[in-house]
Amino acid sequence: MSAFSFEAGNRCFDFTGDRTYVMGVINLSPESNNRHTVADSPHEALAMAGRYRDHGAAIIDLGGQSSHFDNEELSPEEELERLLPALDLLTADGFVVSVDTWKPEVARRAIDAGAAIVNDTGGMRSESMVEVVRSASVPAVVTYVEGEDPLSVGNLEFIQDKAAQVAERFAPRLDDLRALGVTDLILDPGLSINYPSDYEEYTRQQLRVIRHLDVIRKLGHPVLIPVPRKRELARVMAYTALALEYGADIIRVHDVEQACDLVRLFGRDGS
Repeated sequence: MSAFSFEAGNRCFDFTGDRTYVMGVINLSPESNNRHTVADSPHEALAMAGRYRDHGAAIIDLGGQSSHFDNEELSPEEELERLLPALDLLTADGFVVSVDTWKPEVARRAIDAGAAIVNDTGGMRSESMVEVVRSASVPAVVTYVEGEDPLSVGNLEFIQDKAAQVAERFAPRLDDLRALGVTDLILDPGLSINYPSDYEEYTRQQLRVIRHLDVIRKLGHPVLIPVPRKRELARVMAYTALALEYGADIIRVHDVEQACDLVRLFGRDGS
């Protein structure tokens, strides 16, 4: 990938291949399995974001809807009720916030409230979402998901060259988005999407995708690796280190302090 940059919020992000930005997750969904990233109030979300920033995170990813397929889908109004109070506090304090949603109405209202990035876990398939992103001129994360959205997935297809399949399926969608004037795109190969599939086999496939990130980077956009929150912290750190070794431009993480330490250790903090 050639040098790529965009502005989000009050910051310019330069993607030159030798730096990795950390995106720290804050869940506003009490049903989330990742309890240590759940904020039970807007002020708790603000305090958590402050700790993330102190550790070195550049982006805060806020989500009000759990993306696990076992959970119920919220209405846009319910999702916004969870999201907006925390978003207001974070943007007022100068945080660069991405909103994790696949609902266009939620994205639109979040952008109006100051969200700088749309993290569309539905893969930018919705024409309404494309129009929201285009009209607001904000960067968007395009997530690879084998389903209409994370709640409607079935068993994942396991193949050896999954990265090539992901890139092949991304390519025509990227052409369509660019033709519509949506160009500030970040590619997420969907490694944190939950599927009702074999845990160990999925783990091995996730690692294979990371080892072949160059195939996805050739599409010409920054690549975000969402580090899966595995049951074992050692696996989480192994994923993080592998993503850094293979040149992820952004890592989306639940364990921010440890991830930022690894970014510095790998010399990918831009210093």
